[in-house]
Amino acid sequence: MTTAPMHTQPRRVTASQVIGELLLTVGVLLLLFAFYESYWTNIASGKMQDEVQTRLEEQWVNPRQAKATQLGDAFARMYIPAFGQDYQFAIVEGVQEHQLLTGPGHYPGTQTPGENGNFAVAGHRVGKGAPFNDLGALKACDAVVVETQSEWVTYRVLPMSQDPGERRREGIGCLPGELNERIAAGDYAQVKGREITLPGDIEVVNPIPGNRSTKVEPGMEGLITLTTCHPQFSNAERMIIHAVRTEVQPKDPSGALPPAMKPAQSTAQKEVR
Repeated sequence: MTTAPMHTQPRRVTASQVIGELLLTVGVLLLLFAFYESYWTNIASGKMQDEVQTRLEEQWVNPRQAKATQLGDAFARMYIPAFGQDYQFAIVEGVQEHQLLTGPGHYPGTQTPGENGNFAVAGHRVGKGAPFNDLGALKACDAVVVETQSEWVTYRVLPMSQDPGERRREGIGCLPGELNERIAAGDYAQVKGREITLPGDIEVVNPIPGNRSTKVEPGMEGLITLTTCHPQFSNAERMIIHAVRTEVQPKDPSGALPPAMKPAQSTAQKEVR
């Protein structure tokens, strides 16, 4: 006597199982993307940054190599002592994606280092070298130092408060008297050291941030504005840092650094670490 083979019914796939598999796949893809953004792009950008640093140094050492700055060319270096002695990036011309892969990029049409008006620079916060990852740790009076072929230009982060009295107290340690008063209660009273805004708010890079005029008027101060995405892993908003020029000094042939480059000047270093 033979027994008829038993046939098992195929297992039914439920909607919850399909959704679970899709969510798992999406999660893996997101992890791979985050790894790519935070690791592999940093390696590629690091190599590109090293290349422009080398070309910049060669150009500074050999004046015969000097030429008009083109998009993608490095023309200055940026230091933020609060982020440690090893923090430095060559600044390139342009803010398109392929330029920002190399390092911080200068907004074309804004001023150059040391000039009156606004020297505006964009940079990535996550991946691609992440030069501006720690901008949120900066405090009022922290230094942003820019090195050109012939000068050191020191900027100090503006007060964070909008209250005139508090702004005056925040700036008293690093801003000369008349400048501090102008920042506290004068025509720069509405310019905060850090603000969060929307990507379309292009007035933050104007000569006086927030003012609609793009014309540099006599008597304006020299500012630097740093822009980056906010929050991390998102481009929904922008974090903006404003700092005011406090010192311009010729480069010393002996290689001496400006006072602001001393680690003791920093106030955000502990938080960044």
